[in-house]
Amino acid sequence: MDRKKKLIVAVTGASGAVYAKVLLDQLLALSDQLREVGVVMSDNARQVWEYELGNRYFDNYPFTFYGKNDFNAPFASGSARYETMVIAPCSMGTLGRIAGGISNDLITRAADVILKERRRLIAVVRDTPFNLIHIENMRTVTLAGGIICPANPSFYSLPSSIEEVAGTVVSRVLDLAGFDVPGYRWNEGD
Repeated sequence: MDRKKKLIVAVTGASGAVYAKVLLDQLLALSDQLREVGVVMSDNARQVWEYELGNRYFDNYPFTFYGKNDFNAPFASGSARYETMVIAPCSMGTLGRIAGGISNDLITRAADVILKERRRLIAVVRDTPFNLIHIENMRTVTLAGGIICPANPSFYSLPSSIEEVAGTVVSRVLDLAGFDVPGYRWNEGD
């Protein structure tokens, strides 16, 4: 049986493009655990990446990219059997549409498919502070089976760069997604 994973990565326009970059970089390093990675980025995600990271390197990744309205993407249907979707970063607008069952683009449609098929949805929310609408939307998505993983870094590993700080969140996300990820573990030897 093939144990390699089929993964959807969605990138929204929330601040925190570094999370998406580090996630895609880590997935390259974990290619032996992957069968397929489908990526979809919102228009705002592309603009935020360029603004925050100063480049368009998202064009350089060897994964399959899909347009934001490409409902012919395989993961627009549960029959394609993608088992996990990570939205990093996840804007509160995207989270709200998912919580409301509004599938108006490929990101929200894929999230709806993942939830209806009882598979793993991980939303890396980045806003702060949260208002009650955000909290209720996080509650709704959690009750539907999703995992809310705020982009809250840890500092146990003594990160020394922005990418290493973001990496503490991405490592946690990859753990949640079921990958065998090397890295710092609290109170465990090297």
